[in-house]
Amino acid sequence: MFYAILRVLFCLYFKLFFRAEIIGRENMPREGAVILAANHMSNWDPPFLACFLFRPVSYMAKVELFKNPIFGAAITKCHAFPVKRGGADKSAIKTAVNVLKEGRCLGLFPEGTRSRDGHLKKAEAGVGLIAALTKAPVVPAAILGTERMFKAGSFFPKLKLIYGSPLRFEGNQKNKEELAQFSQRVMDEIAAMKKNFS
Repeated sequence: MFYAILRVLFCLYFKLFFRAEIIGRENMPREGAVILAANHMSNWDPPFLACFLFRPVSYMAKVELFKNPIFGAAITKCHAFPVKRGGADKSAIKTAVNVLKEGRCLGLFPEGTRSRDGHLKKAEAGVGLIAALTKAPVVPAAILGTERMFKAGSFFPKLKLIYGSPLRFEGNQKNKEELAQFSQRVMDEIAAMKKNFS
């Protein structure tokens, strides 16, 4: 119930104040395991990426966010789970795999951190590893405009969100190079969508 209420409120917020344009939502499966992978520029990205979908999205969130008891409880109710940054967090990867084994949607930001200037960073191998371990399809998504929200000169920028066609990892899950190449392929798809719809 809490998630459903927030979803509606965020949809109205992004539509009314930021004239959000949503493209390719039909590319997102309505059920079954799927990884939703997007570029990351703002703290507004997680709700923006998820609120226009008709299914919950579970995100990895940095462990520091859970230290605030109120905010931590709120994001836990929104299906978030903690990840330690700065290295491979096996516990977080295990939780992510379990989310997908349960047939749910996992939201990931392959860059691993926010890009303050809007330029895409190199993908980390995590999305490739999780896709390989679960065989879940990866839907790349391009977010445009959130880095300019509430900034001087563009206080209420027009936002765009493009969901791309699903990708599948078909290589060797033990081959680190293939995992990295797949992760970068996801980012390349995001870059192409950003260019085509900017």
